[in-house]
Amino acid sequence: MNDNADTSNSTSQSNTSKSNAEKRPYAVVLYGATSFVGKITAHYLTSFLSNAKDKDGANVTWAIAGRDEEKLNKLQSELDSKVDIIIADSKDVASLDKMTEQTQVIISTVGPYLKYGEPLIKSCAEKGTDYVDLTGEAIFIKDMMDKYQDTAKQTGARIVNSCGFDSIPSDLGVYFTQTKAEEKFGETCNVIHMRVKAAKGGLSGGTIASMATIFEEVGQDPSRRKQVANPYLLNNDKEAPNVRQTNISKPEYDSEHKRWVAPFVMASINTRIVHRTNQLLDYEYGREFKYDEAMWMKDGVKGKLSSYAMSAGLFGFATAMMIKPSREFLSKHVLPKSGSGPSKDEQENGYFDIRFFAQTAGEETITTKVTGDKDPGYGSTSRMLAQAALCLAQDVSKEDVSGGFWTPASAMGDKLLMRLEEHAGLSFEVVEG
Repeated sequence: MNDNADTSNSTSQSNTSKSNAEKRPYAVVLYGATSFVGKITAHYLTSFLSNAKDKDGANVTWAIAGRDEEKLNKLQSELDSKVDIIIADSKDVASLDKMTEQTQVIISTVGPYLKYGEPLIKSCAEKGTDYVDLTGEAIFIKDMMDKYQDTAKQTGARIVNSCGFDSIPSDLGVYFTQTKAEEKFGETCNVIHMRVKAAKGGLSGGTIASMATIFEEVGQDPSRRKQVANPYLLNNDKEAPNVRQTNISKPEYDSEHKRWVAPFVMASINTRIVHRTNQLLDYEYGREFKYDEAMWMKDGVKGKLSSYAMSAGLFGFATAMMIKPSREFLSKHVLPKSGSGPSKDEQENGYFDIRFFAQTAGEETITTKVTGDKDPGYGSTSRMLAQAALCLAQDVSKEDVSGGFWTPASAMGDKLLMRLEEHAGLSFEVVEG
């Protein structure tokens, strides 16, 4: 398969971007370093880079950034090796520009992105600075693509959203499955069902805040509801597919695998990222490609009850978060506060196991799995995010992948997959077929 797609920037633009990058003092800057996931990422980067070999990140210069100097100094003192500090605030454009001009890649953990993310995307696009984040907000990505795609193409900035549990396991999982199918059958799969077999981990206040922001937008603006419902929201080509996609929104019984299934809360972002990857890879998965996600429950009465409970819980949560009084009550009195999240033991003892059941047009089948050995939302996400940034900085030249909005699989493909297996505790395997 194509590891990368559209390389439309001119050679002169690529050379200019490369020259600018070589003059910048930092390979990576972690913005929002004192946030919950930012701190985890900072500690992981410190540990990884201090032990890295040349090809993986040895001698990488990086810095932590944010608006609170006192908190940054405290974090700096906790890290095993000293890193520089940059003061920048999303409300201060000049400070963002000064930061983005100094680095090849920005890692952003500052959400909710709908509220705070645009100024940094704008600065990166204008300054030709690569960017990764962990947003699960599809409408935010759509807004930013519409505003800054042309600018990013001109400057050579590669913008890669959703580089955490949203949506690397799904995006790279489908990419891996399609690669193996093509190797074995000579064709890609036109149908893939992703199922979360098992996962253990918690939610942080930041994740809850992002979800609340999306539901608030949807509750206030009917046009947003239409966007959220569009499976091809992020496909920005003039002839995007219009194949009817399955959306698991209520309990169903999977007779083939003898399990109940329930809606998966992250399907709304993951499926959109996967379909955009298909576009950016020149529809290598096919223009009739169908993809859906759901959570596996057990068989029998217990599985049925769990499936109905999960479905009802998600529906009730979404409804409550779209109504201002109930949203404010839940945020103040029930849900985790911003800056909070799973304990270190919970992060270390977490895991995930997701399966991909795929079939070609010729009815050949293949099953794969993606597993992670840490809490998916934080322990694993911090590693995925860091390795995606290092991959952009070190492994993917601007001659190979030009400026614009990309997905993890379309921008980094096999290179990122290899990094994730070697350094992030992820595993990609063919299970059967």
